Amino acid sequence: MLNIEFDIKMKDQTEELIKETAKKMFFAEGKFHATTQEIADEAKVNRTLINYYFRSRNNLINIIFDEAKMVSHEKSRAIFDRDKDIKEMIADFIDDSLNTAIQYPYLETYIVTQMNQRETCMLERDNMKEVTSAFLIRLEEEMENGRIEKMEPIQFLLNMISLINFPLTVRPLIQQNLDINDKEYKRILSERKEIILHTLFK
Repeated sequence: MLNIEFDIKMKDQTEELIKETAKKMFFAEGKFHATTQEIADEAKVNRTLINYYFRSRNNLINIIFDEAKMVSHEKSRAIFDRDKDIKEMIADFIDDSLNTAIQYPYLETYIVTQMNQRETCMLERDNMKEVTSAFLIRLEEEMENGRIEKMEPIQFLLNMISLINFPLTVRPLIQQNLDINDKEYKRILSERKEIILHTLFK
């Protein structure tokens, strides 16, 4: 009995190690084309274990893609809480986005890349359509109250997403062209929240 429990625990640990290694290589290092052998070498496991636990590289990619979708989905849902002050809610969303970007700087790029190669949409459309519609209505109310400059609500949403995501998705280009190291870029990102809030709200 103890041997069976130990084997199960070891299996779970190895499976998780492989998955976390792949996530690090794809999301943190931008190695989207990492081979099964490269993932195994990084995880310090035998390549056959990847096929044993995940059956194939594609299946492993599908699993971590689903986890990437979940991170993005939960992050998006965080801004659709009607009980919260909208500025506070968006501030929390910015924090979540930037913290995720510091841990996984290539996550958004990975999701978009995978979406371009797949027929399925990243998020459950019906669920997201419902919460997005509620958020747009909330924006209209805030515009009527004078807290936000009047515009088509979708334009506010696009402004918000662009202000957050653009420095994340083009990070390698900006760092290379402006000769900014990782530590300095993290400092710049950490100051983004107040700048974005100041830009979005009166």
